[in-house]
Amino acid sequence: MMFSKKLFAQEQPLIQVGIKGGSSLNKLNTELADLDDKYAIGLHVGGMARVNLGRAYIQGEALFNKRKAALKPQGQTESKLKWNAIDIPVVAGYKIYQNQELNFRILGGVIYSYTLNDNLSPIKAIQQGIKHFDKSNLQLTGGLGVDIQRFTLDVRYERGFSDLNKSFKSKPQAFSIGLGYFIF
Repeated sequence: MMFSKKLFAQEQPLIQVGIKGGSSLNKLNTELADLDDKYAIGLHVGGMARVNLGRAYIQGEALFNKRKAALKPQGQTESKLKWNAIDIPVVAGYKIYQNQELNFRILGGVIYSYTLNDNLSPIKAIQQGIKHFDKSNLQLTGGLGVDIQRFTLDVRYERGFSDLNKSFKSKPQAFSIGLGYFIF
C-alpha cells in the first residue's frame, strides 16, 4: 500500500509548473440599443502553476492576452476593438475522474485583468462612447478540463463583474480554450 502511494505521488507532484497558450471568443455586452456586439477571436500565452491536494487543486496563471471584440453600429460596418491585457486567473478545481495517465476536472474561480493598451476602432461614434478602458477588471470563470500525462486542456467561460468602460457600460464575456504543458 505504501509503495502504490509513493508511485502515485511521483506521478502527481504537489506542485506543477508549466506553460499555456490558447484562443478565446470575446464579446463586450453593451447596454446601447443602437450597437450590436459580436464575438471576435483573441489569443493568450503565459505560465501556470498548480498545487495538487489529492483530487482538489488550486491553479494560478499569468497570461498575456490579445483580445478583440466586434461592434456594429446600426447602419454602419462592423468594427473590431482590440486591446492587450495581463490576466491573472486563480481557479480551484476538482478531479472528477483521476488515474495515473488521465484526469477529468471541473474548475471555477476569478480573474484579475489589467488592460495594457486599448487600440480602439476609428468609427467616430464608438470613439465618442469609449474614451479609455478601465485598467482593472474582475471576472468570474468556470469550466471543464482534462489532463493527459503532462498536457492539460481547459475550456472556460468568463464573465466580467465590473464594466470594462463605465461610460460605455460593457461587461466583457469570453469563451476560451487553453492548452498547457507542465514542465515539472
